Amino acid sequence: MFRLETEVDKERRQLLSRRLREDNTAGSPEIRALRGGPAAREAPLEVWALDAHGQLAAGLTGRTWAHWLHVDLLWVDARHRGRGLGSRLLAEAERVARADRDCTRSRLETWDFQAPDFYRKRGYEVAGRVEDYPPGVTEFTLTKRLGGPAAG
Repeated sequence: MFRLETEVDKERRQLLSRRLREDNTAGSPEIRALRGGPAAREAPLEVWALDAHGQLAAGLTGRTWAHWLHVDLLWVDARHRGRGLGSRLLAEAERVARADRDCTRSRLETWDFQAPDFYRKRGYEVAGRVEDYPPGVTEFTLTKRLGGPAAG
């Protein structure tokens, strides 16, 4: 017999993560090979644009892992939109991921009312979509090939 609980428990979450990682490593030769190299470490990647007064005008946050850049957040203040700032942030994140971290692919999620066309224009392709997430909205997962590491 089992008792189910719904409380937040940091220690159990860490234990669960560790056990799943161990099972994944044991179950996949690809994951096992990855674990032994530098790409196994997840590292944050952030790009910030500050205005003339040092205030945040735009930003991108993400992380790199397993030769992938994962863009988590990309935002441009409404006063600065339409000037290519979002494109510059994305290009810089891709450059750093490729040149400094040996990433060959990038992925991100965006909602239908946000920026799927923005990303498509920058070489991203729709890899998946989830309807009604949240209700009435479609979430897109997009990916892009970044190529190999940039030459020195």
